[in-house]
Amino acid sequence: MNDSFLLKKLNERQQQNAFRRLQLPNDRTDFCSNDYLGIVHNGLIEKKLGETAHTWKHGSTGSRLLAGNYKLVEETEEMLAAFHAAEAALLFNSGYDANLGLLSCVPQRGDTIIYDYLSHASLRDGIRLSFAQSFSFRHNDLEDLEKRLQAATGEIFVVTESVFSMDGDKAPLTAISALCEQYGAHLIVDEAHATGVVGGQGEGLVQQLNLQAACFARIHTFGKAVGCHGAIVLGSGRLRNYLINFCRSFIYSTALPEASVAAIRCAYELFPQMHAERAHLQQLINTFQQANINCKKLVSDTPVQIVIIPGNDQVKKVAGDLQTAGLDVRAILYPTVPAGKERLRIVLHAFNTLTELQGVISCL
Repeated sequence: MNDSFLLKKLNERQQQNAFRRLQLPNDRTDFCSNDYLGIVHNGLIEKKLGETAHTWKHGSTGSRLLAGNYKLVEETEEMLAAFHAAEAALLFNSGYDANLGLLSCVPQRGDTIIYDYLSHASLRDGIRLSFAQSFSFRHNDLEDLEKRLQAATGEIFVVTESVFSMDGDKAPLTAISALCEQYGAHLIVDEAHATGVVGGQGEGLVQQLNLQAACFARIHTFGKAVGCHGAIVLGSGRLRNYLINFCRSFIYSTALPEASVAAIRCAYELFPQMHAERAHLQQLINTFQQANINCKKLVSDTPVQIVIIPGNDQVKKVAGDLQTAGLDVRAILYPTVPAGKERLRIVLHAFNTLTELQGVISCL
C-alpha cells in the first residue's frame, strides 16, 4: 500500500515539534485528566453499582429508531431532564456526537450561526457541516457579539461554552442571554466542563445563573467530572422530536448499551451530593490562583488552570521537568492553541492534596 502522500503533513507536524503520540497511564500524580471529582480515580461508579453491574447488557443491538431503544434509556432521559430543569432530553453516545449532530441539523440555509472563537472543535465541526452561514465573535467579547447579531439574517443561533477547556474561564452567560433575547437569537450552551463542578449540586453554570429558560439547547457531557461516557442534549419536547427525526449522529449510531446508561444514572446519583469534593477543589483553585510563579497565569475559578509558556519547545521542556518530578502535567501545543499562546494545562482534582499542588507550584 502506497501511503507516502501522508508524509508531508506528518513531517510538518514533526518540524513544529507538535507531533502527537499516545501515552499509556503512568504512576505520576494526575494533574491532566478531566476527572475533576475523582469519580473514576476512586472507582465510585463501580462501587455503587456493585454486583448489579453484571446484569446490564453491553450491547444495544441497533440504533434507537430500530432495535436499540429500551425502558432504562428513556427513564434516564426523563431523570436528567428533571435534574437539569429542562422539558426534555436526548442521550447521545458522546459530546462530540451531540454537538456535531445538533449544529449540523438544526440551523438551515439562510440562517446564521454566531459562535465564540474559542468554541470546542466538536461545535465548530457541527457548524461546518451546517448549511447556515457562520461567523465567530472574539472570545467573551459582548460588543463584537452584538455587531454580529445586528448583521445576522434568518434564524440566529449563538453558540458558546459555559467553561472553556483551554483557558479555564467562564462565558458571561447572563449578558449573552440578554443580547440573544434582544435580537431574537437562540442560545446554545455547551456545559461539558461545568457539569459536576459548577453550581451547588454540579448542575452547571446555566442553572446556577437561572438561565435554563433562556437557552434553546444545552449540552452536558459525561466524560469529564461525571466519570463515564455519553452526553445529553436538553431543550424542548419539540427539539427532542426534531433531533430524533433529523440528527444524523443520533439516527445512524448504535445506541448506548444498558451498561453505559446505568453508569450515567449512577453518576447522577453520586455527583450532586459531592459537596466536600467541590469545596476541596475550590480550596485548590484558590491556592493556585494566589501562588507566585515565574510564568503568566490566566485567571480562572475552575479546575482548569492555565500557565502560558510561549513556544512548543519551551512548554514541552517545562512539562517534561514536571513529569520528571512525578507530576503528570501536559503541554498544549500549537496548532491546538495559537502560536505564542502555548501552555501548560494544569487540571485540579478533588483527590489532589495541597502538598501535591505545592509541588507543582514549587517546580514552576
